[in-house]
Order: sequence, then C-alpha cells, then structure tokens
Amino acid sequence: MSTGLQAPSEAAGIDLLWRAALELLEDDLRRRDAAVRTRRAYGVDLGQFARWAGARGLSPERVGPRDVRRYVAVLSEGNAAASTTARKLAALRALFSSQREHGRITQNPADLVSTPRRSSYLPRVLKGKEAARLLDAIPTRSPLDQRDRALFELAYSCGLRAEELVSLKTVDIDYDGEQLRVEGKGRKTRFLPVGEIAMAAVRLYLEQGRNGLTAPGVSGARAAEEGALFLSRTGRPLGTSDVRRRLRAWATRAQIPGGATPHALRHSFATHLLDGGADLRSIQELLGHASVSTTQVYTRVESARLRSAYARSHPRA
Repeated sequence: MSTGLQAPSEAAGIDLLWRAALELLEDDLRRRDAAVRTRRAYGVDLGQFARWAGARGLSPERVGPRDVRRYVAVLSEGNAAASTTARKLAALRALFSSQREHGRITQNPADLVSTPRRSSYLPRVLKGKEAARLLDAIPTRSPLDQRDRALFELAYSCGLRAEELVSLKTVDIDYDGEQLRVEGKGRKTRFLPVGEIAMAAVRLYLEQGRNGLTAPGVSGARAAEEGALFLSRTGRPLGTSDVRRRLRAWATRAQIPGGATPHALRHSFATHLLDGGADLRSIQELLGHASVSTTQVYTRVESARLRSAYARSHPRA
C-alpha cells in the first residue's frame, strides 16, 4: 500500500494506519489543487512523524497535544531550526485537520501546540547599481547569453519566483499590453507589467536565441510544442536549479558581493519599488502574496536601511 505523499522507499517503516492517514491527506491536497512541491514536503515531514509515533505505539487517533509537544522537544534537542520545527508543525496541523474533517478525530492535537518563535529574517537585497551591473554584465552574443539576459531581466522587472520563471510559456508574453501572465502559488494567475528593457531582452531572445536552443528529438520537440519560454542548451525546459546555477555564475562574473539568487532579485524588485514610493498593497499584488503581512517584511528592510544610514551619517547617532 503506497501513498502519493510518500515514495515507496520513504514509506518503509510506516504502518498501515499512518499510511492511510497520509493517503487521506494527499487526496484532500489534490482536491484543493495544492502544489506538488507542497505535497512532497508534507510527505517528508509527516513520514518522519509517522515513524516516530509508530515506534511508540501511537496511531493517528491516539496522538494528543502532549505527544506533539514531545515531538517538538525531540526536534529541538536535535538542533532543528525554529523555521524547520514551524514547518513540520504546520504539516502536522494539516494532517490532523484532515483526520478531523473526515470524522476520524474530534480535536486537532497540533492546534494546541504553539509555533516556535522564528528569528527575524531580513531578505538579501541588491543595491540598484548592483542589480544594473549584474544584468548589464550578461552579453547578448549567443542564444544562451540572450536567454540568460531575458531570463534575469524578466526576473528583476517582475519580481518572479524561480518556479514561476521556468513555468512561463511563450504565449504568456503580451507585447501589445507590455505585460506578462504568471501562474503563481496555488495556481493563482496574475498579470504583471514588464519594463521596456526586459521586454526588449525577451523579444531579442525569442526572435534570435530560442530557435537556436530548440533541439531535435522527443524532448526538444515536446518543449517546443508545449511552448516553454526558456529552454536549455539541449532544448528542454529549464529547471529551477538551472536558473540558480546560471545566476550564480553571472553574479560571480559581475563581482556582486555575496552573490545573487533568484529570490534576492525578487526581494530587490520589491524593495526598490518601496524605495520609489510604491505602496504595500500594490507590491503585494505584484509579488502574488496572499496576505499583505507577508509583504510587510519589506518595511523592515527599509527601516533597517534607514537606521544604518542614520548611524553612518548623523553626528550624534
């Protein structure tokens, strides 16, 4: 008996009752159209808990708040970061919420366990001149260069996640409207304005570069047929690891201190908008955040920047 949340090798050591609970959650997540990445992460975290609980003779119906707290303590003793523990606790809440919705339990034991306080995290942000130097360092001589220039100009112009970049299709580009159709988390679609420089880079890549990357064969033909915007050297759609690797290489060449990641470009996009006077609600919509509270991290970035400038500049700071 296997579950969509657990690969066969990962399901080893998980008894039938826990596998059934995981399968039930998987069905619920699929019905809600949860992302594959989310389902996979839940599978790993919940598989660990299922083995821990099973080794102690605990079935899903017998787990109580005290057991969840004991598990959190075990994670803490293993030096798990607060963010890791919070993620695992969120997975447990989802699992027991599924059990409650289907009448298997009357109370969600994870709801009664407080989430560990996470350390304050301020995202890495490139200065405006650093972002310009990084992008300008990418030439447009070859198809691969043209692809990378279009890829990262678009990432910075629109604040896209790596997953959103590799999911783009050629039909998502609206030249007349100078905008981009993006399918973000939870399959939510948003339309984003694209800057002139980024749009010109995408146009050049599509007119000159992309055809040079469309390789013959099944994978190349499929990529071309499905209309993937960004292709690899062999004609297949790019993956997120490809995007991170290429950006890391260009950041090294441009001598960007601390390097750069797709997420750093996304953070820079939002912070530079805030610096320019954009309001949080607009930035929230552009980033595709479900809640403005997620976007508010950029106000902390701005506060930290201002405090630093004050400390450097004021004679009595």
